Amino acid sequence: MKIFSNRSLVGPQTPAFSMARDVVRIVIAAVLAGTGFALLLALTVLSLTVIAPPAQASGAPVLASAEPDQAAGPPTEKPGEQTSGSFLVRVRPSGRLIRSPALSTDVKISVSGMVARAVVAQQFKNDSPDWIEGVYVFPLPENAAVDRLRMQVGDRQIEGQIRERAQARAEYEAARDRGSRASLVEQERPNIFTSSVANLGPGETLTVEIEYQQTLRYEDAAVSLRFPTVVAPRYIPGKPQSEAPRLDTSKGSGWAANTDQVPDASRITPPVVAEGEQPRNPVTLHVELDAGFPVGEVKSRYHAVTVEKRDDNRYEVSLGVGPFAADRDFELVWHPLAGAQPRGSLFRETKEGETHLLLTIFPPVGSQATEKRLPREAIYVIDTSGSMQGASLEQARKALHLALRQLTREDRFNVIQFNSVTDTLFASPREANEKNLEAARHYVDKLHATGGTEMAPALRAALDAPAKEGFLRQVVFMTDGSVGNEDELFKLIQKKLGRSRLFTVGIGSAPNSHFMTKAAQLGRGSFTYIGDIAEVGEKMGALFGKLEHPVLSDIVVEWPASVSAEGYPQKLPDLYLGEPVVLSARAEGLLRGKVVVRGQSGEQSWSSKFDLGQAHDGKGMGVIWARRKIESLTDSLQDGANKEKVREAVVDIALKHHLVTRYTSLVAVDVTPVRPEGEALDAQAVPANLPQGWSHEGVFGSLPKTATSAGLHLILALLAGALAVLVYARRKAVYARRKV
Repeated sequence: MKIFSNRSLVGPQTPAFSMARDVVRIVIAAVLAGTGFALLLALTVLSLTVIAPPAQASGAPVLASAEPDQAAGPPTEKPGEQTSGSFLVRVRPSGRLIRSPALSTDVKISVSGMVARAVVAQQFKNDSPDWIEGVYVFPLPENAAVDRLRMQVGDRQIEGQIRERAQARAEYEAARDRGSRASLVEQERPNIFTSSVANLGPGETLTVEIEYQQTLRYEDAAVSLRFPTVVAPRYIPGKPQSEAPRLDTSKGSGWAANTDQVPDASRITPPVVAEGEQPRNPVTLHVELDAGFPVGEVKSRYHAVTVEKRDDNRYEVSLGVGPFAADRDFELVWHPLAGAQPRGSLFRETKEGETHLLLTIFPPVGSQATEKRLPREAIYVIDTSGSMQGASLEQARKALHLALRQLTREDRFNVIQFNSVTDTLFASPREANEKNLEAARHYVDKLHATGGTEMAPALRAALDAPAKEGFLRQVVFMTDGSVGNEDELFKLIQKKLGRSRLFTVGIGSAPNSHFMTKAAQLGRGSFTYIGDIAEVGEKMGALFGKLEHPVLSDIVVEWPASVSAEGYPQKLPDLYLGEPVVLSARAEGLLRGKVVVRGQSGEQSWSSKFDLGQAHDGKGMGVIWARRKIESLTDSLQDGANKEKVREAVVDIALKHHLVTRYTSLVAVDVTPVRPEGEALDAQAVPANLPQGWSHEGVFGSLPKTATSAGLHLILALLAGALAVLVYARRKAVYARRKV
């Protein structure tokens, strides 16, 4: 993704370089074709400038035209003009200064088997002499079920209540306007939330505690716990619907205006700390781990930690060097001891007359040697937008070279790159012979990150062509997923998938995990995350293993006759090598007998049984079930389900289980007014850091991209027109001499 283009130099791929190249082409064309062609060029380019000048008309980013930094958030401050004690932060894209409350985050996570319960405490501190309203856009895991909010000021603690979203906001705003302290937590995406706090007095500190429950990921013989810390800047396609709101936190305080393709863009684009500013929002984190099986190793992939063993399967994990900046995902991984890989688990929770179950079964690893390998048609799609500049593109380039080396002469392949435009190596997939592979290696070496993230044309290019008969078609999609129009892309994948399988590879320090996991789920593939270039070999090797092994398909669950169960996901997805079956169910009846899971792996049938009488007592199984049912209901919108009926069903479940969703929010209000009458309230957004390894130049810039395009068109039009006049004058002079 690139929001601005600031390449004023003349290197390859820069606007200046492109302009110079186009001018040369026009000069050559004009000289060769004569006056008429030059005039035609001039008129065409001028028409493009007048009819479709800025990028909004073609779906490019709208930030430049919306002037978002001036339109969103609190007004611009200047050093020396602010009141003493104000905390000023310079933010991108414009580099202006804004006032902001200080924020720190403390995270405590308890892990029991495959389930994690987290408490996220966000501490807002008002260093200014004014009363403020703070707004913080933050990420959580894409499957987090947020079910609790507490607001604490001094010794006072107020428990949050679940409400329909509009009602929760109305209660919050009423409290804010009468001068009472209040906090509000709203969901923007399954992995993006907004926390608002009102009436924080001068010098005061207020803590918002949010709790959530999630199931953990088991893959490649390891359990992983991820905690995201930053919402990365996202590419916002579409036409602006209105100017970005100013000081209106209900409509968002981000740098982007809402568009026809991303109607809530202003709510998912928090201001970003400018280059050279100190990183903000320090995070402390502590994990209590009860693995449930003997563990061979516990490690953090990207942060230094201290791991202390408590007893057989219990560990405590804390940061090794104090708080870290909120600029990359935290990931903790633990492996079972050799021979101690879990075979399955069943947890049960009975609460308020309902019983919920969480079943996890690990299919055995099949033998690839017994299966005949089918020829593959591999389509490698790589994101070369501006946000991939630097370490991310280097990781992706290395992964692509590895992928090319895996192909055999029986396979076919193609490489597609996309940024503002989509480009394919070959017009259609070709045989994986040495000549074509050499062309691909050369193509990959020349990849360059620039421009926006127009993902839809690349997906169409990858999925449109039908699979060649006798070939297994696999699309490997490498990106950081920094887009705001996820729903549009999900619909596209559902419509175009056909017989293809889509495997997403998340690149970088803070990929959009919601997009990655859901796209892979809809694409009947899997999601691989690469957070560091040192992981490319390991992670891509695991992905290739999945591509080579037969999937476990046609998975069904059979319950005893005495049990009536409503399970989610309702249709279990195909599973790849090393992935478990995870099922959440609400069960009624006599919980006796065995639940049976069956599937088909290649030509072999597979089944596994679990005794319901052996279920262990657990906590939060009901919340996990409700979260999965809500996800299923929301997914039905992609298939054309009635929006109002879906909304009603989601609200019913969310209110019953106290869950934050796109239709419900948590609100906490202290009824006693604290802000003196007549004192103004200053709305302040908390800026986010740029994800680690990202380039400000790649994402932002000094000149609006849209202005570059229009300016280029005008310059080309003037040059072409001038050429037409020169050629005409020259030919007229030659004709006059000949006549004489």
